[in-house]
Amino acid sequence: MAIAYPWHMMWFHDLYEGMGAYTRSEPNILLGMLSMLVQGVAIAYLYPFFYQAGNPVIQGIKFSIIVGSVVYSVMGFAMAAKIDINPISTYLLYNLVFQFIQFVLTGTVLGLIYGKIDKKHNHYLQRTV
Repeated sequence: MAIAYPWHMMWFHDLYEGMGAYTRSEPNILLGMLSMLVQGVAIAYLYPFFYQAGNPVIQGIKFSIIVGSVVYSVMGFAMAAKIDINPISTYLLYNLVFQFIQFVLTGTVLGLIYGKIDKKHNHYLQRTV
């Protein structure tokens, strides 16, 4: 959430608006925050099923990038398919960079949080076979 507002509403607002990505006169910030909250809860819930061993930050980033690719398919490709955004390549590129930054940060935080849990609970997250 920390990067979403400045990215979309400050740094690249005019670019996105010029491409036709924004059609509301006033964005619904709460709805955007809810979207990211749902993503965060889902990622935090699913990560323990993914994490096996290794550096928790690297594993968190890998997992978050995998999940982020699914989110990007909706935020990038599906959005561009439904709304008259031009040029599409510029929209997809900026969206890709934003999603990459967002999910690397998410994965880093996820790895740091679960890495502490892992150490505290003696490999609580590591699955046993």
